Amino acid sequence: MLSDQEIGLYLQRINYSGSIAVDLATLTALHQAHMRHIPFENLDIHLGVAIELSHPALFNKVILDKRGGFCYELNYLFFALLSSIGFNAQLISAQVFNGKSYGPDFDHLLLLITLEGQQFIADVGFGDSFQIPLSIHSPANESAAYQIMHSDIIYTVMQRKSNQEYKPQYKFTLNTYAISDFFDMCLYQQTSPASHFTQKSVCSIATLEGRNTISNGCVIQTKHGHRTIYHINGSTEYRQLLQQHFQISLAENASIAALLHVKKESAK
Repeated sequence: MLSDQEIGLYLQRINYSGSIAVDLATLTALHQAHMRHIPFENLDIHLGVAIELSHPALFNKVILDKRGGFCYELNYLFFALLSSIGFNAQLISAQVFNGKSYGPDFDHLLLLITLEGQQFIADVGFGDSFQIPLSIHSPANESAAYQIMHSDIIYTVMQRKSNQEYKPQYKFTLNTYAISDFFDMCLYQQTSPASHFTQKSVCSIATLEGRNTISNGCVIQTKHGHRTIYHINGSTEYRQLLQQHFQISLAENASIAALLHVKKESAK
C-alpha cells in the first residue's frame, strides 16, 4: 500500500488533481492521465539495469525519477495506487498476440477492477492501447476502436485502426495472481533473445492527437491517424528527444549507443 504522501506524489506525476472517489469516473480519469504522462518504455533492458518488481523500487523509478516502464512495472504500480485509494483491483495474466500466435501465460500483466457491480480491465502498460478502462461484459460496438470478445472463459481484446478489421491484442481469463507469479516471465522478457523487448528499445506515450514513440534510431509520431518517421542523428539528439517528448533524462554514463542499435530478431 502507498502512504498518503506517496499517493500525492503519484497524482502529481500524472498531473491529476481531480476526485479520488472510488467510482468509474475517477478510474477513467486516472487511467487516461497515466497513459498521457507516464511512458511505456524498456530502456533499462538495453542499458543493462535489472528490473525489480517491488513497490519501493518502482515508485523510485517511475514516480521520483520520472521514468516509464513496461507492463509488469506500470500496471503493478497502478495496482498499488488504485488499491491504496480503495479500488478493488487484482492482477491478471494475458497472452499477447504477435500476428501469428499467442505468447505464454504471464506474457502480459493487466488489472481486473470490480466496481459498482461490474468488472473492467485497466491496462496502462501495453503501449498503443485503450486509454480508458474497458468493461468486460459490454456488448460489442462495431464503431469502437476497442472491444472485448468473449468465448467460454477466454476474453480477447480486439483493436481496430482506421477502417481496418479488428485484430486481437491479447487474450486473458479472470484468474487472479500474485506479483510473484510474474517474476519468471519478467526475467525472460529482460534476458531472452527471443523476447521482443530485447530486440529493440522503445519509449512511447499517448498524446491528445495520437502517440509519440522513439524506437531504436527513429522517432515515430502519429497525429490524427497520420504517421511520420524521423531518423535520429546520434546520441546527443536522442537525449534531447527523450527529454522533449517524455521528460526523461538518462544518467550521463548511460550507453545511448545500446538504445540506438537495431537488433536482429531471433529465428523462429
